[in-house]
Amino acid sequence: MKKVLTYYNNRGSRLQEYLDTIESNEATIKVRNSNEELMAIEGNIREAYYKAFDEIVKRDDFSFGKRTKRPPENRINALISFGNSIIYTIVLSEIYKTHLDPRIGYLHATNFRRFTLNLDVAEIFKPIIVDRVIFYLLNKGMIKASDFRNDLNGIFMKDTVRKTFIEELEKRLGTTIEHRELGKKVSYRRLIRLELYKLEKHLMEEKAYQPFIARW
Repeated sequence: MKKVLTYYNNRGSRLQEYLDTIESNEATIKVRNSNEELMAIEGNIREAYYKAFDEIVKRDDFSFGKRTKRPPENRINALISFGNSIIYTIVLSEIYKTHLDPRIGYLHATNFRRFTLNLDVAEIFKPIIVDRVIFYLLNKGMIKASDFRNDLNGIFMKDTVRKTFIEELEKRLGTTIEHRELGKKVSYRRLIRLELYKLEKHLMEEKAYQPFIARW
């Protein structure tokens, strides 16, 4: 989340106050002793992060407000929910290609979903994949307000915008970046699998887990 905000802050959006809030919350992480406390910090950080969306998008017809789900109450929330659901599914499919059990998670371990590990791993990639796709589509004018419909007291995407979103998300997943540790280029989709391999090595006590952190 910090990397995403820093990227747009360096390109003219005034986001420093949100970055400051995130960093002040981040500084308290190491003194927490429970999943519940960590989830509360994550909630505070994400709240500050979401408040920055309107500064990045700057479109009145896509004003964010606050995060809402089931159903999403505005267009930005509809985009986030749709994109996140895709990433959860992609991460789950990658977990099935490893020896990991998707039912056993870390931070999401106590919720009542069938699968939890994919939710944990997806947290790493939602900002740099889903949110960056949303900002790109909106700032390029590739999605319009008319691409959404009101239904069942919520806002939902029409099939045309779903198609546009998926196409751009697939492009993002196929984009390659230089992996410093491996010394070669890897795609975002491959990064997800590599993250799972790191978890496997951690559980087998081969190498302590160090989460992926974007450097751009």
